[in-house]
Amino acid sequence: MTIHEISEASGVSVRALRYYDEIGLFAPTEVSEAGYRLYDDAALYRLQLILLFRELEFPLGEIGRILDSPDADRNAALSQQIKLLRMKKEHLENLITLALGLYGLGVKKLDFTAFDTRKIDEYERQAKASWGQTDEYKEYEKKSAGRTPEENQRLSVEFMRIFEEIGECRHLEPSDPQVQALVERLQDYITEHFYTCSDEILVSLGRAYAGGGALNENIDKAGGEGTAEFACRAIEAYCANRK
Repeated sequence: MTIHEISEASGVSVRALRYYDEIGLFAPTEVSEAGYRLYDDAALYRLQLILLFRELEFPLGEIGRILDSPDADRNAALSQQIKLLRMKKEHLENLITLALGLYGLGVKKLDFTAFDTRKIDEYERQAKASWGQTDEYKEYEKKSAGRTPEENQRLSVEFMRIFEEIGECRHLEPSDPQVQALVERLQDYITEHFYTCSDEILVSLGRAYAGGGALNENIDKAGGEGTAEFACRAIEAYCANRK
């Protein structure tokens, strides 16, 4: 398959796939004489594993370490993913059942168990802990320890507010000082609340923001259509100017 066919089948943008190649995470099986990247079934299997680990929000570098390490137990990782997805499926089914009861039957039952995600959150935390060994992940664990759900929600809202302001500047050039100030604020926010965000990490994040999927959609929802792509270009300009 060509890179465009892979993008169409997976929903991952061509830009993101090319970046995965640049960082050694997802290389083509071969490159044709005309310069086209070509991928076989083994490459597609690797991409599936990458996307599964992205569901747990692993950094791309950490995913590469897991997949390339001879000591990494892929079956164990997949087993974790299967269990997590089943837990999420059960959670959604409970919500659907509750919603149908409220909508169709007018059931008035003061039971909030369908909204309880503590078991999922704890399992996800343990799954990440069993694999996460990067300094950034350890720093994230340390900074996030003890935060309440309300605090995490507040941080999420503040984080997306930055993208909302970036979206309001889409009429400007990515290199405009006003836009660049927002990128600096984004980097500082990540460093303060999550982990030390180097320029290299920031570029990686920017490409992930514009790489398709839920994160891309959420950013565009916050700042307007095209905000994720604009943020990516603004981040690249910001980091290029600092070299």
